[in-house]
Amino acid sequence: MQKIDALPLRLTADPARVVVRPFHLTWQASGGAPSRTHRIVDTVLTMSEAEVHERLTHVLVGFEARHWQTRRVFMTRFAEIAHLLKLDDRDISDARCQLIGAYFCHEYSYAAAALMNPSVVPHPDQSGITAGSMRIVLSLRAVGEGHISTIAFREGIITDAGDLLLAPEPPFATAADALGGDEDELTGPVTIYRHPDSTLSGTVIFPITAAQTNGLEDLRLVSFRHDDGTTEWLGTYTAYNGRQIQSEMLRTTDFRSFELCPLTGSAARNKGMALFPRKVNGRYMMIGRQDGENLYLIQSDSLTDWGEGERILAPLYPWELVQIGNCGAPIEIDEGWLLLTHGVGAMREYSIGAVLLDKNDPSRVLARSKDPILSASEEEREGYVPNVVYTCGAIRIGDNIFMPYGIADSSVAFSFIPIVEMLALMIES
Repeated sequence: MQKIDALPLRLTADPARVVVRPFHLTWQASGGAPSRTHRIVDTVLTMSEAEVHERLTHVLVGFEARHWQTRRVFMTRFAEIAHLLKLDDRDISDARCQLIGAYFCHEYSYAAAALMNPSVVPHPDQSGITAGSMRIVLSLRAVGEGHISTIAFREGIITDAGDLLLAPEPPFATAADALGGDEDELTGPVTIYRHPDSTLSGTVIFPITAAQTNGLEDLRLVSFRHDDGTTEWLGTYTAYNGRQIQSEMLRTTDFRSFELCPLTGSAARNKGMALFPRKVNGRYMMIGRQDGENLYLIQSDSLTDWGEGERILAPLYPWELVQIGNCGAPIEIDEGWLLLTHGVGAMREYSIGAVLLDKNDPSRVLARSKDPILSASEEEREGYVPNVVYTCGAIRIGDNIFMPYGIADSSVAFSFIPIVEMLALMIES
C-alpha cells in the first residue's frame, strides 16, 4: 500500500452547528377531539398580549443569538400553520404569530453525529485566482439526530503552492428552502434555493420530499461539460425514506438554486452512481453497482433515465474481495479515465483503490491497483464506523489528484496524490 500523507487540516462533526427546522405534529386527531396542533394554536390565541410577549421573549433570549433571522423564520412557520389550519383573517399581532411559529419549530444539530464522504469540484467563480490555483466547492455528508443525512458545503482555495485554504464557516447555518409548499406533500423534482444572504459554506440541504425523509446520502458532485460548451454542476446521491433507496440527481449552475431530480430506470434502484464529466461517444455514462458487488458501465441518452449496464469490474484482490464500488466521477487524464474505487475486505475494512479505463471505450479496463492506495492508518481506525476511508469524488489539479476523504465516518481529511505515482501502482489488465 502506498503511503499517502494527509494535509494537517481536518474537519470533524460539530454539535454546535444548528439550524431551525419545522417541528411536525399530527394535523388531524382521532375520535373527534381537537388535534394537538389546534390545541396549541387556540391556547396561544387566547393568551393576553402581555403573556405572549413574556413567552416570546423567553424563546428569543434562548435562541435568537444562535440562528439567522429567527423572527422571520417564526413568521414563515406561522404562515404555513395558518394555511394548514385554515385560520380566519382575524387581526393577530406579529408577536403572537411569532410565538405560534416557534411552537412548530425546533433546533436541529445537523452534524452532531458524523461528518463524512466528501466530494469536490471547481467553484463556479474562479475570478481573482492566480495561475496554478483553484477555488473549490466541497460537499459533505453530515449526520445529525435520528441518523438523518444532509448535504453541507465548504468553499476554499487550493493555492499554486499546494496549500488548502477553507473559507471560515459563518456563525449561522441556514437550510435551503423550497419556497412554498408543505414538505410532506412535495414530490420530485423540486427546486430549492439558498438564502440570498447566506454563503454556500453556511448552507445545508435537508430532505424535502417523501422519498428523502431519512436522508440525502453520499453526493457525488461533478463539473459536467455539455455539448454546447456550458458547464453544469451535477451530483448523484441516494435518497432514503427509512424503507427504500433510490438514486437522485442534484443539478445547479450557480450553487444558489438546486434542482433535486429523481432518476428513473432500473439502475436508479441502486446507490452509488457516478457520472462521467462529459458525454463519451455521444452518450451519457455512469459507473454504478447494480448487484451490490461489482462495478458496471451504464450508458444513456438521458441524464435522468438509466437502465441496465455492462459489468466491467469484479472483486479480484484480497482488500476488495467482499465488494467494490466507485469513489466518485471518473477523472479525465492523458492516459484515460482515472476511476477511484473503494473495496471492502476482511473485517469490513474499507480501502480506496484506482482503475484506469480506456478514454474512448470506458468498458475496457486498462489497469487497476493490486493494493489499496489508501487504507485507514492505526490512528485513523476509531470512529462512528471504524476501519473506513471513503471519498465521493476527487479532482485533478495540475499533475496531482486532490482527494478529500472521510475517516471512520467521523472526520474528513485531505491529500494530494501525484498522478504518476498512482499509475505506477496499477497492474495492466
